[in-house]
Amino acid sequence: MSEPAPPHRQPEENPRHGRLRARPGVPRTHAGTGLTKLTGPDGELLAMAYASAPADRPYRLVLLLHGAGGSARQGLDLLLPLADEHHLLLVAPQSTSSSWDLIVEGFGADVRRIDGLLATVFDSHPVDDVVVGGFSDGASYALSLGLTNGDLVSAVLAFSPGFAAPMVTHGRPRVFVSHGTDDRVLPVDACSRRLVPRLHAIGYRVDYAEFDGGHEVPEEIRRRAADWLDTAD
Repeated sequence: MSEPAPPHRQPEENPRHGRLRARPGVPRTHAGTGLTKLTGPDGELLAMAYASAPADRPYRLVLLLHGAGGSARQGLDLLLPLADEHHLLLVAPQSTSSSWDLIVEGFGADVRRIDGLLATVFDSHPVDDVVVGGFSDGASYALSLGLTNGDLVSAVLAFSPGFAAPMVTHGRPRVFVSHGTDDRVLPVDACSRRLVPRLHAIGYRVDYAEFDGGHEVPEEIRRRAADWLDTAD
């Protein structure tokens, strides 16, 4: 009698489909608070992180994704001024290329990097909620990654996105989208004004904020997004 075939892993569990495996658990180590750099064995910057002061409850982790040609620090700065007030743990990866893998060639290298970063952070901090957010290309990636991993991600913050392109979807994370009415990089008519109704139509809860301005994230929009996250508490 032949041996049974090994269990077959479903394709949506593959990083090429944007799936993340890391999950929060009981931390095995303890990391400090404040601003830190996460680096690889060769010293390459993988991400920047910020942990607000400890409290008597776990963190809300917000994964923040920079725009095309941007930096991990630019991603972090999206919510850094509000982290202490809202007891946030911020993790801002550096993309492996000029923009995120989905935009360049499809899910892969950045999914693996993000999965490893999340596993590291979950191992050193108590986390009970995971959010993914970003600006511009980072917002498009946040939507795509967040909708793919809605069994991990509870909410998505998309500041001036261009599109959402999940290959598979899990769960129903709620979504916050903002866009400037004078955006010349990703025009609002071609982007969010088309995207938001599509998300509504397929069953996602979307809070949409337009503002007078261009390709940017004004302070009032950052604060509104952070306050919106707390409405689920």
